[in-house]
Amino acid sequence: MKIREIHQDELPQLLALYTHLHDNPMPDINDTIKTLWNKIISDTDHHVIVGVENDEIISSCVLLITPNLTHGQRPYALIENVVTHAHHRNKGYATRILAFSREIALQNNCYKIMLMTGSKDEHTLQFYEHAGYNQHDKKAFIQWL
Repeated sequence: MKIREIHQDELPQLLALYTHLHDNPMPDINDTIKTLWNKIISDTDHHVIVGVENDEIISSCVLLITPNLTHGQRPYALIENVVTHAHHRNKGYATRILAFSREIALQNNCYKIMLMTGSKDEHTLQFYEHAGYNQHDKKAFIQWL
């Protein structure tokens, strides 16, 4: 599997992969989605990382770099939308995607990476801990809007 940042023309493949994330439906690629995609792809602090095998995107995550006025004015990073195609899971692909994301965060001088999961599945939690994240340093809160 080759790991890299997504190309602009790969939106349909990414959206198809996202159907494996919480059973998201495949949206129509309309002007609203195209505008949103152009905003995402042109933002140098918004990284869509993909794992590609045989020209198919099989794993992905999003890494956001956020400027910050604390911690020596070093930015922090946020991981979202970690997903691997159902037929390709448990092969280490997501671990490699997260490691690639970590390298981008280091290159951007981030002092931390935050990742939240709604999963209560022990296997999933162990996966994130094995990838270098811990669930002990901070407590996450979320407010749905």
